[in-house]
Amino acid sequence: MLEVGTKAPDFELPDQNGKMHKLSDYAGKKVILYFYPKDNTPGCTKQACGFSERYPQFLEKGAVVLGVSKDSVTSHKKFEEKYDLAFTLLADPERKVIEAYDVWKEKKNYGKVSMGVVRTTYLIDEKGIIVKANDKVKAADDPEKMLGEV
Repeated sequence: MLEVGTKAPDFELPDQNGKMHKLSDYAGKKVILYFYPKDNTPGCTKQACGFSERYPQFLEKGAVVLGVSKDSVTSHKKFEEKYDLAFTLLADPERKVIEAYDVWKEKKNYGKVSMGVVRTTYLIDEKGIIVKANDKVKAADDPEKMLGEV
């Protein structure tokens, strides 16, 4: 996990519609940048729906939400449509941004060890500095918690 107080690495990734986004495009806004393991899984769906339900409140506070996983643009589009998600999902199948933000790690699940995305949420300020970082995210609680942080 990257440290609070450091500059968030810039990146360029496609969204669920194939449009390219750079972190630097959001200069002047707060950014909730959250990394999640997989589209259409129970925890990830709860987290995404929670951010979507609260998205107008994030916008009122001058913040945007960007969700990142290693799923494809097509997978993200289906996920967005299935749950009517109101925010941007970014596809990182090559894990460039996932690795730059230090969230690709060894995970243990039911005694099995594998590499994967550790659910992590960053709050990045208007100047691109990481002001909050959490890698002990509870999917259902994260959206409300982050709304209180912005």
